[in-house]
Amino acid sequence: GAGSSMAAALGGLGLLHGRVRLAATAAATAFLSWPGRRAPVRGDAAAATLPSAGRSYGSEAKEEEELRVRYLDDEHKGIVVLGLNRSHAKNALNKNILKMMSKAVDALKSDKKVRTVIFRSEVPGIFCAGADLKERAKMHSSEVSSFVSKARATINEMANLPVPTIAAIDGAALGGGLELALACDIRVAASSAKMGLVETKLAIIPGAGGTQRLPRTIGVSLAKELIFSARIVDGEEAKSIGLISHVVEQNEAGDAAYRRALALAREFLPQGPVAMRVAKLAINQGMEVDLVTGLAIEEACYAQTIPTKDRIEGLLAFKEKRPPRYKGE
Repeated sequence: GAGSSMAAALGGLGLLHGRVRLAATAAATAFLSWPGRRAPVRGDAAAATLPSAGRSYGSEAKEEEELRVRYLDDEHKGIVVLGLNRSHAKNALNKNILKMMSKAVDALKSDKKVRTVIFRSEVPGIFCAGADLKERAKMHSSEVSSFVSKARATINEMANLPVPTIAAIDGAALGGGLELALACDIRVAASSAKMGLVETKLAIIPGAGGTQRLPRTIGVSLAKELIFSARIVDGEEAKSIGLISHVVEQNEAGDAAYRRALALAREFLPQGPVAMRVAKLAINQGMEVDLVTGLAIEEACYAQTIPTKDRIEGLLAFKEKRPPRYKGE
């Protein structure tokens, strides 16, 4: 209660540090005992690893096609691509696609072979136009709030994936579509791509993390300006305000941002897998606390990487001047 937290505060920094370390260690330990430490059970693993094979989690063909899940192979092994594919509806988020995303993210977070996830669109010229307003128009008001809750929860699940995530924005990312991209660790976009949180035009506000993740990404004043004006920016402006990390000229195939994301993901692949997961945890948790607490979180997370076989292999490979062969433990 309030009394105990007051006592902790008055107990001096030593006590606080101890508690923070315990909490941080507990968090890091819980995180590192992720389900993926067990070997995942995958039925058609062979088909799943082929870049051309769309591996989806739905029961009907149409549903399956709305979100394509591809486990890449060869030099891209470890990269998983989630591709939005609702061309008739500009990839708008409906109940089905949220269900598919939730299932896919659930499978990915417990799969130790996954090193990086790229979120992209399979539809040229569009990333995601936000919530499916045609579907929403047919919903009862109580259904609308449960839909928004589901969208918020699914995007949060994606933000909490333990591996690095990259949004490849090759077309328009509006409303919930931009919120989806904001939940990824890194965003790359084509210069022609359009981005904006446009909800105030509809007399609502971003409801799937936009009011929180945008200011954390580009700063408070700019985030307010973009949300208050419902302004749409292109790739160049998005880069200049720090909304995206890389901007690329669009190519004929319309997948320039995806190609850039792939190149970025390949830079992540050679690093120690457990270290990657722990680094993401340390950064994410540390961003929400003061520096002293954050440094204690880092210390607890660092301690989690020392006993791993990966660490020993990394030092050995350095000594022997060869690339390390990490196993993810």
